[in-house]
Amino acid sequence: MAVKPERNPVVAGMFYDLDPGHLRAQVGELFSGFKPGKAFKIVVSPHAGYVYSGKTAAHAVSALERKGSYIILGPNHSGLGPEFSVMSSGTWKTPLGDCRIDAGIAGKLKSCGFLTEDTLAHSQEHSIEVQLPFLQHRFKDFSFVPVCIMNLGYSASFGRKCEELGKAVAGIVGTGGTGVVASSDFSHYLPIELADRKDGMAIDMIMKLDLRGFLRILEEEDASICGFGPISVAMAAARELGLKPQLINKSSSGDETGDYRSVVTYYAIGFG
Repeated sequence: MAVKPERNPVVAGMFYDLDPGHLRAQVGELFSGFKPGKAFKIVVSPHAGYVYSGKTAAHAVSALERKGSYIILGPNHSGLGPEFSVMSSGTWKTPLGDCRIDAGIAGKLKSCGFLTEDTLAHSQEHSIEVQLPFLQHRFKDFSFVPVCIMNLGYSASFGRKCEELGKAVAGIVGTGGTGVVASSDFSHYLPIELADRKDGMAIDMIMKLDLRGFLRILEEEDASICGFGPISVAMAAARELGLKPQLINKSSSGDETGDYRSVVTYYAIGFG
């Protein structure tokens, strides 16, 4: 019998607390004060250190519908592995416990011939890992599928792949048992005024579910939205499902540091 892979956390103790008790308290504090509102099938959630983006990530996950499984789409920062990669078996560990990969859903996603089974792409990538403690705090028991997307540019070919994967995601979400988290930060290391301007143009395209316009704006503006692939897939899935986008929350690293001369920006966006 083949041994199923186990992935240990790689940014625990850096992006979030390594100690289980401290992490529970950390995440609990980030969720504190939220009141139930509209629930969304798909959300965009940031993936920076919790001290910077954690409150916005909690806004995103608190607005996510309760499902048995979640597809988590994350950008590939490490450059390891193929352009589109998935793990379809095994377990990801966090200080709060184990998260089991949903082999059935992963198998359905692999109907997209370009989605490659690969563990290397996920081995050092934080963008999916940091979402798990939020989901563990909110939903306790769930399975998930990690999908890692390489940042290789804004080509028409890349856009078509995002559309195809988005349609596959929509087919799964449409059956009712699965939600989606698209992991992304927005502008990186810009003065807040410039970051807000560039983000605003991108957000406008997201609100219109205009995937091609979104990628065009990012290229024209030399934008630095690291999860443009996951967001593109989420937009394609939302359009296929007839969902409406809504801005839930925004923040920046400057809110924590007090320095708005060079910020990273974070947005929680829902599709429902």
